[in-house]
Amino acid sequence: MPTPHNQRLGQNPARAACVDAVETPPRESSAAACASHAENASRLAAAAERSIIKKFRRELWCRFTKAVQEYELIQDGDRIAVCISGGKDSMLMAKLFQELYRHGRRNFELVFLVMNPGYNDANYQRILDNAKLLNVPITVFQSEIFNIVASEESSPCYLCARMRRGYLYSKAKELGCNKIALGHHYDDVIETILMGMLYGGQMQTMMPKLHSNNFEGMELIRPMYLIREKDIIHWAEYNDLHFIQCACRFTENCATCGGTEKGSKRAEIKQLIAFLAERDPVIESNIFRSAENVNLNTIIGWKKDGVRHHFLDEYETGPKDD
Repeated sequence: MPTPHNQRLGQNPARAACVDAVETPPRESSAAACASHAENASRLAAAAERSIIKKFRRELWCRFTKAVQEYELIQDGDRIAVCISGGKDSMLMAKLFQELYRHGRRNFELVFLVMNPGYNDANYQRILDNAKLLNVPITVFQSEIFNIVASEESSPCYLCARMRRGYLYSKAKELGCNKIALGHHYDDVIETILMGMLYGGQMQTMMPKLHSNNFEGMELIRPMYLIREKDIIHWAEYNDLHFIQCACRFTENCATCGGTEKGSKRAEIKQLIAFLAERDPVIESNIFRSAENVNLNTIIGWKKDGVRHHFLDEYETGPKDD
C-alpha cells in the first residue's frame, strides 16, 4: 500500500496534506473546484514560507539576515530587483526577501525580475508555475541571449553570463531599481576561490556586493552568501518543490550556469571539496575564511583598482623577519 504524502519521511506534513487535496480530483462544481484548488495552492505557499522561519530558521533565515547586516546589503530607500532564474537558489532568495519585508523595517522596495533568455517551453512554464505557486509576483521580460550565444564557439558560457548580467542591470535600472540581487550561495563562493587558484592562477573571491562598472548608480548584492547549498536543497525537498536545473542548451560543460553539468570545472571543484570535507569538515569554512585573512606581507604580487603591485616595491621598508 503506497505511503501517503503526509507520511513520507522528511516532507513538510502541512504541505503534504495540501498536495493530497490538490491532487485529488474535485467532485464539486467547476467554480467551487477552482476556489478549492486556489485555496490549497495558497496553503502550499504558506507552508513553504513557515518552514523558512520555523524549521529552517537557523540554516536559512538567520544566515540570510546575518549576510544582509554584516555586509550592509540594504540601505534605506533601496529598490531591489530580485533576479529569478527559476532555480532553487533564486526562488528561495525571493521568498527570503518577502519574509524580510514582511517582518522587517520595510525601508526598501522589491521587484521580482525574471528574464527569459530563450528557455524551452517546459522550463519557462515551470518558472511561471512556481512563481504562482509560491506567491511571487514576477515581472518578466524577454531577451535573445541564447540565440546570440549559439554562434559563439570559444567561450559561450562566459559570454552568456556577461550578457545576462547586463540585461538584468539594464532592465532593473529601467524599473527604477538601484540594486540587483543574485542567488549565489556559500558553496558558490568557496568553489569560486578554488577555481581561481587551480584553473585561473589567481587568488580572488566572489564578493557579497559590488558597484557596477557599466551602469552608474547600480550595485549587485548576494544575500545568500552565507547559506549552504545542502540546506537550500533540504528546504526544496521538504516542501516538495521542483525547480529548473541548468537551462543552458548549448554545452554539457557549462561551468558558470548552475554547476550541475557533468564535466564542468565547477563540478570538478565541487567534488574535490566534498572529498576533502569528508576527511576534515573544517576545510570548507577554511576556504571561505581564507579570503578574509589575506596577509599582504606574505604575498608576492597583487592588484588593486587595476594597478599591479609587487612585494619588492616596498621591500626595503617592509616587515622584517623575527
